[in-house]
Amino acid sequence: MLRPRVYDQMLSEHLQSHRQMAFVSGPRQVGKTTACRGLASCYLSWGKADHRRILQQGASAVAACAGVEQAGVPRPSLAFDELTDNPRWKSLLKGLFDSYADKVRLLVTGRSLLDESRRGGDSLGGRYLAYRMHPFSVRECVDTAIYDDPIGPPRPMAEDDWQALVQHGGFPEPFLKRNEEFSARWRSRRRDRLVKKELREVAQGQELRTLQALAQRLAERSAERLSYLVLSDQMGAPADALRRSVDLLERLYLGFLVRPWSPNATKAPRKEPKWFLRDWSSLDDPEARAKTFVGCHLLKAVEGWTDLGFGQFELGYLRDRAKREVDFLVLRDGKPWFLVDVTTRETKLSETLARLQQQSHASHAFQVVMDLPFTETSCFVRSEPTVVSTRTLLSQLL
Repeated sequence: MLRPRVYDQMLSEHLQSHRQMAFVSGPRQVGKTTACRGLASCYLSWGKADHRRILQQGASAVAACAGVEQAGVPRPSLAFDELTDNPRWKSLLKGLFDSYADKVRLLVTGRSLLDESRRGGDSLGGRYLAYRMHPFSVRECVDTAIYDDPIGPPRPMAEDDWQALVQHGGFPEPFLKRNEEFSARWRSRRRDRLVKKELREVAQGQELRTLQALAQRLAERSAERLSYLVLSDQMGAPADALRRSVDLLERLYLGFLVRPWSPNATKAPRKEPKWFLRDWSSLDDPEARAKTFVGCHLLKAVEGWTDLGFGQFELGYLRDRAKREVDFLVLRDGKPWFLVDVTTRETKLSETLARLQQQSHASHAFQVVMDLPFTETSCFVRSEPTVVSTRTLLSQLL
């Protein structure tokens, strides 16, 4: 069963408004191929032998396959899948764009390798805009429109959607199928692929064994501070090597890091980042699941808002010298925008939230409670610390 996604609207507007290629990256099985194929008049995958033969012939053969020069044919949309498995994928795209940018619209899907293009020495600079795809979220279940402002109106979510999202996660297959046995098998298959295939593609020998052990350890924990010194003692590996391994696991979408923020990082006490899984459905601990659930939603929002051009958004957390802590801080153009502290049932307002809002000068501060029912009032009408429903806040994001 297909279901509309916010990325359908996002990519459709891109094709109508921009000449640059759309680079769509994200975890495996998050829906990249489905979204791009649905918008494309021509589809080529490096993983298909007949498609690969065309791609190996270069830009002119690809353009001919897409009907770019065919008289009377509207400007086609061409979607590439698994193209980064081709060692010359950048050269192919550069040649295709430079020769046919005004005659074809290009969509390119991939995982973390597309993100590498945003780092130094990018030979494709100026030829693409990046979009980072995430699993289903509360907002995407109630509304797939793109607004002129990052924050939308609060919208109620169907109860069956809410229960499915919390229990099965937001990846399309388990979320839509809603079968516990299938979800368990899907999660197991996804972990096995990471350990048995994807890690072997990037490491070997002792490095591979360390990566596999670290992946197993991190797959069982979430919403915790990550001490590389403690991990080094536990695993018998150098802390610097473990940092590089965590970075690789992050780029392979096992999880993501949320780093501490300080207005003056050079004078701030040394703090560890927090580790969050990309899929909260595997977590048994209610508190870890709730924090991971909200963290994944916030990451999707800040990356989506940035990709849409609303500004530069970041996700961090706050912890002061007295060890008072708030789970999340969203920054907008480098300035604290709103704080989020997550609880499962506690509705008594945290004194720490108010104190850290005062210290950070964030515009809003929310104590998000998983079990509270949806309310019609926008969370962002108040500047003072306030208790809000998880359903309400997340329905206003992305």
